[in-house]
Amino acid sequence: MIESSLLAFGLIFGAVLGTFYFGGLWLTLKHLPGSSQPALLTFGSFLGRSLVCLLGFYLVSSSGLEVLIFGVVGFILAKVLLISRLGYREAK
Repeated sequence: MIESSLLAFGLIFGAVLGTFYFGGLWLTLKHLPGSSQPALLTFGSFLGRSLVCLLGFYLVSSSGLEVLIFGVVGFILAKVLLISRLGYREAK
């Protein structure tokens, strides 16, 4: 049986990864209109955020499937909380 502290670690680590990923996406979109090379900014941001998150989930997966599942739940919770905090605006 997995200890509850290990599951809490997975949840918190997933939330940190989610905050990093979606916060980075928000910053990228915020700076995109003023960028002189928007394609490079978009691709570089995506590549960096994706690599960090994949590495993070790879490291968490070594602790077991349950911890990985809690990590993914934390990742999704971070997305939901950031959307509610920053707001959702439709494109005009």
